[in-house]
Amino acid sequence: MTDIHIRIENQTGRITLNRPAALNAMTYDMCMAIDAALRDWRDNPAVVQVMFDAEGDKAFCAGGDIAELYRTGRAGDYAYGRRFWRDEYRVNAMIAAYPKPVISFLHGFTMGGGVGIGCHGSLRIVGDSSRIALPECGIGLVPDVGGSRILARLDRVAPGLGAWIGATGLRLAHVDATLGFADRFQHQSTWEETKSLLIGNNKATLPDATPPDSEIRPHLARMAAHFATGTPAEILESLKADPSEPAQTAAKALQRACPLSVACHIEILRRLGPDCSMEDALRMEYRFTWRCMEHGDFLEGIRAQIIDKDRSPKWRHASLAAVTAAEVEAMLAPLGDDELTFH
Repeated sequence: MTDIHIRIENQTGRITLNRPAALNAMTYDMCMAIDAALRDWRDNPAVVQVMFDAEGDKAFCAGGDIAELYRTGRAGDYAYGRRFWRDEYRVNAMIAAYPKPVISFLHGFTMGGGVGIGCHGSLRIVGDSSRIALPECGIGLVPDVGGSRILARLDRVAPGLGAWIGATGLRLAHVDATLGFADRFQHQSTWEETKSLLIGNNKATLPDATPPDSEIRPHLARMAAHFATGTPAEILESLKADPSEPAQTAAKALQRACPLSVACHIEILRRLGPDCSMEDALRMEYRFTWRCMEHGDFLEGIRAQIIDKDRSPKWRHASLAAVTAAEVEAMLAPLGDDELTFH
């Protein structure tokens, strides 16, 4: 497959995303190719570790390729999207539980589906250009692909931190990505050498690198506190009352985002808690994504951001205050026979 390059190099199973013109957006076929490779290598003694990287300068993976999701959803066919998310989430779970080391090099944009394949392994490396984000609330989705687990676990750092990052789609630059999404910073000028070192010796020790200054850590405790308690509408009012630049930026992001998505995302994190499992997180996310075309704002969000690009979505709710607890419960209720399973 030209969109993805899968091979074995010196006992390292290598997966290189190869759609640079599309910011390496993940198609269903690419997802299934990764699934097949990981299953094959899991019990293959010729492979001792797995390495993900990507071609191009701009992105590791900017998310899922949502054109087909939009086309089928607009036609009233919700089965394709449900199958896409189900199978993608199973791959995310497999990476998180993989019995061999999984290494990823996350340059440029790593968003949405890119987080799902790049941020659940055992060694996640970011560099100078890295920008990691879960911007799904801006398109009528919720942070998914296991992203809710990463965000929920950030409550150990500061309660409300994950909700701030997820609800606003905050982009974490290089070293800030080590807040749950990555393990270490390496200057990208050393990456090819680092890859060769790891492929040659899977137990190699990587050289230390001095990361750039953090962009958010000086504001972390203050911003997380806004999101730690209260309803989404109360969180917004708290932000508006804070004159600091980060708070005002977050308030504007919340007002642009899909109200139903923000409310459901915050509720998902509170239900999961910092000790949640990957499967619990994916199962909760799937309850929302299974319903998001038929009962949510996903199709409208994609229309406004990707198709028509008018950046003026007509959300079902005029404000965060208009979303009821019953509507959130309906989006997150168990799916019965359609509940996500992992096999």
